[in-house]
Amino acid sequence: MQSQLRHYRTAPGAATRFAEEWAASVAPLREQFGFRVHGWLTEAADEFVWLLEHDDRAAFEAAEAAYYASPERAGVDPDPARWVVHARRQWLTPVPTPGPDRG
Repeated sequence: MQSQLRHYRTAPGAATRFAEEWAASVAPLREQFGFRVHGWLTEAADEFVWLLEHDDRAAFEAAEAAYYASPERAGVDPDPARWVVHARRQWLTPVPTPGPDRG
């Protein structure tokens, strides 16, 4: 599983509107391209954080390219990205944790 954390700072007071538009358009479209998505809103800080997952890095990158090249993505209106003033993307590496039987 390949995961990427995306952290967005939105325009002041726009985090809730961004989250609503993202949930209505971006999240379902991402899922159509094979991604699993989870999002969290921090209204008071004008922040939105989401986790984007795909099977592996190659599949992630191929699906990402297809998503951005798609007419469906070009047709997202209104585009919630208009609310983003700063974006950060980070690849995540899983850290093994001991299971209940490993003491």
